[in-house]
Amino acid sequence: MKLKQLTLIVAFLAGLSAVVFLVRRPAPPLSADARLDQPVLDAATAEKIAEIRLSDAGKSLVAKRDASGTWHVPAYFDFPADFQKIARFVSELTEAKLTRLVTTSPERIARLEFKDTQITLLDASAKELWTVTLGKSADTGGRFLRYGAESKAYLAPLNTSLDLEPKNWANTELLTLKPDDIAKLEIPFAEGGPVTFTRAKNEAPWIASSTPAGQKLKPDALAPILNALTGLRFTDTTDLTEANAVAAKARARVFNLETFDKKTIKVAIGRKPEEKKIKPPVYDKTLASTTPGSSELVGGMPSSRDPSPAKLADPKPLDPKLLAPEFETIPAGPVFVTIITSDEKSSVNALMQKRAFQIADYNLTGLPQKSADFFAPAPATASPTPESKKNEK
Repeated sequence: MKLKQLTLIVAFLAGLSAVVFLVRRPAPPLSADARLDQPVLDAATAEKIAEIRLSDAGKSLVAKRDASGTWHVPAYFDFPADFQKIARFVSELTEAKLTRLVTTSPERIARLEFKDTQITLLDASAKELWTVTLGKSADTGGRFLRYGAESKAYLAPLNTSLDLEPKNWANTELLTLKPDDIAKLEIPFAEGGPVTFTRAKNEAPWIASSTPAGQKLKPDALAPILNALTGLRFTDTTDLTEANAVAAKARARVFNLETFDKKTIKVAIGRKPEEKKIKPPVYDKTLASTTPGSSELVGGMPSSRDPSPAKLADPKPLDPKLLAPEFETIPAGPVFVTIITSDEKSSVNALMQKRAFQIADYNLTGLPQKSADFFAPAPATASPTPESKKNEK
């Protein structure tokens, strides 16, 4: 090979290597960003939040704080919101820190799936404080996000899932009482009427209004029912005129409570009972017989088209089982609760005017059905012996 040809080949390969290097070389690192290692949401902004707006896949949810500081869910009958859920949601944003500025390229940003998954925070005057759009989750963990309409995409260790079901943001707690608050409790019973239990102070023993002869009140007999009545939470709500709710209210057991500061609470718990109904007769063609020129028999009896028994050919006796009525069982309805309190600061009275509140079945089935369940045999008192009498003298 001639020297000139070799020189040309070497020059060509050198040029090709330079092109490959330029094509494959890594992109220059992005310049430092002031947001890196800072919280996704800064604490100063979090303190001003008075409204949270969430949106995703065409759905949206709003939670608002009123002038008194109470959060509400407008889309769920303006019920009080679950403050703990709101606090957890905000805390996740303030605790997570931006780990990386991913890109400022519009083309790469478009591939990170920023659509309508958005969190917007507003202040008391409905002024926007902060908005973030969430993109897809990163393969290595965390989630891509961008602020407002900025042409910057960041990565943060967020696992935020936007819950857009309004009921899930409502505070399900119906009473804010504690068992230690209760000084008096009246429990209804089908047999023997209600029994009232009272105590002078929290540490004092309970006293029953009537105690069976030879019995005494069990030390912890009231603890389960106090926990159940003061810790009521709803599982769902319906219209006040809904059939099951109306039937439950008419058949409710009413428990009366009184606190040490003389507030009264009436708790009515009930459900539509199980029903047994006679099944309507069903025409069975296999039971029908015919005679020449006659009509079909229905259930072994001539039909209205041919009521003459004389035309029947060899009528067969009816099976006794066919004469016995068949029943179908309609299950008991859901359990509902109605609460009325003398505490003017409580929101429960207003809530009861809006909706009927369904609670878990065990809140009813777990309640005592007999007053005898609260009592146990009292220890027998030993009769004095001659020796003890002698010692007394």
